[in-house]
Amino acid sequence: MAIRLSACSSSSATFIAPSSFCHETETILKRKNFGIWVCQNNSNFHENKRFELKASNVQPLKAVSLQAGAPANSLATERVVNPVQEHYIPFLETVKEESTLSIVVVGASGDLARRKIFPALFALFNEDRLPENFTIFGYARSIMTDEELRNMISKTLTCRVDKRENCNEKMDAFLKRCFYQSGQYSSEEHFLELNNKLKGKEAGRLSNRLFYLAIPPNMFVDVARCAKHRASSENGWTRVIVEKPFGRDTESSRELTRGLKQYLSEDQIFRIDHHLGEELVENLLVLRFSNLVFQPLWSRNYIRNVQLIFSEDFGTEGRGRYFDNYGIIRDIMQNHLLQILALFAMDTPVSLDAEDIRNEKVKVLRSVKPVQLEDVVIGQYKGDCDGNTSYPSYTDDMTVSNNSLTPTFAAATLFINNAQWDGVPFLMIAGKALHSKRTEIRVQFRHVPGNLYNHKSGTDLDNATNELVIRIQPDEAIYLKINNKVPGLGMRLDRSELNLLYKARYPREISDAYERLLIDAIEGERRLFIRSDELDAAWQVLTPLLKELEEKKVAPELYTYGSGGPVGVHYLAAQHNIRWGDFGYED
Repeated sequence: MAIRLSACSSSSATFIAPSSFCHETETILKRKNFGIWVCQNNSNFHENKRFELKASNVQPLKAVSLQAGAPANSLATERVVNPVQEHYIPFLETVKEESTLSIVVVGASGDLARRKIFPALFALFNEDRLPENFTIFGYARSIMTDEELRNMISKTLTCRVDKRENCNEKMDAFLKRCFYQSGQYSSEEHFLELNNKLKGKEAGRLSNRLFYLAIPPNMFVDVARCAKHRASSENGWTRVIVEKPFGRDTESSRELTRGLKQYLSEDQIFRIDHHLGEELVENLLVLRFSNLVFQPLWSRNYIRNVQLIFSEDFGTEGRGRYFDNYGIIRDIMQNHLLQILALFAMDTPVSLDAEDIRNEKVKVLRSVKPVQLEDVVIGQYKGDCDGNTSYPSYTDDMTVSNNSLTPTFAAATLFINNAQWDGVPFLMIAGKALHSKRTEIRVQFRHVPGNLYNHKSGTDLDNATNELVIRIQPDEAIYLKINNKVPGLGMRLDRSELNLLYKARYPREISDAYERLLIDAIEGERRLFIRSDELDAAWQVLTPLLKELEEKKVAPELYTYGSGGPVGVHYLAAQHNIRWGDFGYED
């Protein structure tokens, strides 16, 4: 058996050991980051120690160098560990190399960086979740000094309610770690200047680098090329976070993926959909796979339909130019709602490893039938007046054409073609300028066969149907609607709620989604990020519909700003025996 130990230095060696070595010493060899092999001993001998080689003038016992022409004394030791038995090879205890983290926010002068990324990084710093040695660089085309960047950032930083002590001092300490480099997104020369500044801050330590691309997707490939050629870490990892949208359809998405993979491996690309970092989305798998009461019910045998709802009570508000190019189906349905559907409907993964979870999500998405035009209702909000307050229509935005057919509302019925979910309608609703802001999953169960209390429920049996609601935001909650006897001498039933309201049960402030996703990217945890085949499968569900809508120039149904959406959604719901109230708009 050959055991290769590769240190962070240029020296390396191979140990030749009997095949019985790992078995007899109960030793497990695992490969960690940077090519270092870790010896984890399952016996009571130096448990969970790390071992590697260091350069010196001492040749370790039984070590054979495979480097051509290497002298017998070219390898090194800090301290030789005494063997526990005759087959044990004397591994060499490692001295851990100090590392540093450099975070580069590309597009640092933009709205996303100001409102979300820098505040999330400060929150992680305030929670002591960032490493001891870290530096943050803003990179954008705007001309700006370090101090001007810090002034811009400081206006959006806040401390949590339970972290208010010494808040100003913490802000100052955080801002001192923030620097700025101006440059073009396609200039390797400018990225080389950035690299030189990064090296100055890293001071010769093992460097890990995270690039957050808070820029339009048409610039992703240029930045990936420049970062790869001029600003990648030379001795640690380099990772790149890219923001949605990931293309406009299947082909453009594949083209973007091909472009990124010219310079980055799949493991280096972290495709972020910040909605997947919401607390209740991450809790969905916990709810499903750690509660026996739900597991046997999670199929077509007991679930009548599932509704995935994304409702906003405001319009495009300054994002008209971007939104008119994509629309609500691409902006919300293709990524956010389809990702929630995959987490909801996937089979039990082999483990909680990111690849096992993403494998199951891909299987579900590939089983979803492409959406047909007859199963869709689209709408666009129009203006309204409420007393002295007037609300604009979508086309009142100066950056939007008066003849725009871009939908600001869409409702679609999806079906999953597998044994677990065959015939169960999944209704996705996404809309802007509706009368409530809400993101939730509503699971409506089937009627109780031969229900003895049907006569107490009146003619509308839907009033007696159990329903599980997972409210992702706002006012995070999980509640189950059940039938219950009203106290008294008579027999009167009432539909009650078993309610877990997060702010009542967990009084601490819930972390922002960007915080969770940033720390996951730093730690290399990929569960909440989208893999390329997963992205491709999701686009294939909606691309035929998008092309048909554009080719036929289907006009969206108008609905009033602040209403419940277009009237046509009632008819779509009726096709599957679902009332409008079941979409989550009841109080």
